[in-house]
Amino acid sequence: QVQLVESGGRLVQAGCSLRLSCAASGRTFRNSGMGWFRQAPGKEREFVAAISWHSLTTYYADSVKGRFTISRDNAKNAMWLQMNTLNPEDRVVYYCAADLRTYYTGTHSYEFHYWGQGTQVTVSS
Repeated sequence: QVQLVESGGRLVQAGCSLRLSCAASGRTFRNSGMGWFRQAPGKEREFVAAISWHSLTTYYADSVKGRFTISRDNAKNAMWLQMNTLNPEDRVVYYCAADLRTYYTGTHSYEFHYWGQGTQVTVSS
């Protein structure tokens, strides 16, 4: 059974940093793109960041560019999202996702086949 499990979400103050982790099991994603999405209550899930299978290419939403950094370790089947200078607008549930296709990196939610359950990030002002 394929599983993606996020962790690291918690309550932090605005301006602080947080690192989210995504641990994959059940299959390897070393040849697949992976990404982070987030969703606020009552809103659609939005793209945050994506990383290619070889980590050479990364994509970021404009709202997080320069503040967030996505990374992965294929040997550990894991991915991370380093979030700096958090603001109240970053207060949402973050999801990690993995593509089913090989050697391709998507940036839309419909392109990702596997999803985690999400981890809540709360930013106090």
